Amino acid sequence: MDGSPLQIAKREMQSLATSPSVWIGVLAAGVILGLAAPFGTGGLAVAPRVVYWVFVATLGFFLGSLVATPVAEILRARNVPLWPSVVASGAAAGVANLGALLVVNWLVFRLTVSEPGYLATLGINVVLISIVVSGAYVAIERSMMRDDTATPARLLERLPVEKRGALISLSVQDHYVEVVTTKGAELVLIRLSDAMAEVGDTPGLQVHRSHWVVTGAVKSARRDGARAVLTMVDGRDIPVSRTYIPAIREAGLLPR
Repeated sequence: MDGSPLQIAKREMQSLATSPSVWIGVLAAGVILGLAAPFGTGGLAVAPRVVYWVFVATLGFFLGSLVATPVAEILRARNVPLWPSVVASGAAAGVANLGALLVVNWLVFRLTVSEPGYLATLGINVVLISIVVSGAYVAIERSMMRDDTATPARLLERLPVEKRGALISLSVQDHYVEVVTTKGAELVLIRLSDAMAEVGDTPGLQVHRSHWVVTGAVKSARRDGARAVLTMVDGRDIPVSRTYIPAIREAGLLPR
């Protein structure tokens, strides 16, 4: 599984493009903007104005996502904190959207960059809006991931949107870690120790040099000689090495 920023961006785009809720949100935003006629678009009749804004909203959202996702992944790999990376990736998306909007506005309104103040005003508005949209998108995602008391697992942000459920386990697979959630499994190019550092306040235990589990996702436990086996809520068995037997006993997962 390729964990490169471009591949992650591709998977994110596929997920967004097939999400009915995303399309409903984008189309609704376009219709609302078309009716409100902001930024001097009131000169268009209602129907073409709505078409214009639906097209701009759709183009802006998907182009912005295509640019912002790999930028955010590159910054994350360099350990840039979340919100500075959100601002930077949102600004990058804004620059890309600005270029696209200049072309659209030339085709529709015959506006050129030679118009006094046009480029500066449009550029500031588009970049600021892109940063705000990026921040809102991340904030909504994080609020959907967290429960009332726990810090959200940053690791989930490495997964495709459709697989960002509650964590169940982490398992080493060659140079990757298989991240298993209630919505599926995904291979992520990361060390197990680094993946464990990104689970937030999710309560869990390392039970083997190659396995970490969420304690609340353990359905049952049984002894297997000097070792043990945990059965997870999704039916998989996770081995527990002798070293970690005291830890799972202390957590109440295995009778003393």
